Amino acid sequence: MDKKTAPVLEIKSLKISGEFEGYGSTFGGDPDAYGDVIAKGAYSDSLAAHKAKGSMPKLFWQHNSDQPIGKWLDAKEDDHGLLLKGKLNMDVQRGREAHALLKEGDIDGLSIGYRIKEYSVDTDSGVWTLENLDLVEVSIVSVGANENAVVQSVKAAKAAHDLMERLKAGDRLTEREFETWLKGVGFSNSQAERAARLHLKGQGEPAVAEDEGVAFLRAMMG
Repeated sequence: MDKKTAPVLEIKSLKISGEFEGYGSTFGGDPDAYGDVIAKGAYSDSLAAHKAKGSMPKLFWQHNSDQPIGKWLDAKEDDHGLLLKGKLNMDVQRGREAHALLKEGDIDGLSIGYRIKEYSVDTDSGVWTLENLDLVEVSIVSVGANENAVVQSVKAAKAAHDLMERLKAGDRLTEREFETWLKGVGFSNSQAERAARLHLKGQGEPAVAEDEGVAFLRAMMG
């Protein structure tokens, strides 16, 4: 799985017909529960691609692709975030259930599903700034108790892949930078420290550092 999800609660309006409006994502501010900040403009390329194809992100229940519950009618960025207008399918049971739960405030709102295309990492704070995202779907969700595990596994795979590419290209990260990258995506302290030692082991023997560092990252990725 290479798609990441992140919850946000900003349903602005909900009509009896099933039409509703809300923010699936907000820009800047404090990092979310996964240490991410989404930059303004992060969805512009993806929204332009959807427009060119005449498509929209999918509207699912709880990120389940086998449970579509309606469709998105419009999606755009404003100064606050990703503003969406959608319509629940009131002819299907799950659509009616989602409407009832939203109306009573029993579920938490919207959650985006996306793939990371461009990002940067602050090695001091460990905060990821997501700069270019491929918007795949936006779901109606309740509190996702297991979403953190999904997000961490996706971030770990992405970071490990990028680090492998940098190692193979001959880049040399500092020990602090290397550890920050890996700890920030769910590696334990001991795993991150071991990777840093392997990375720095071959100063004067770059091939050793590259081969052992890449082997370690491959092992961590399964």
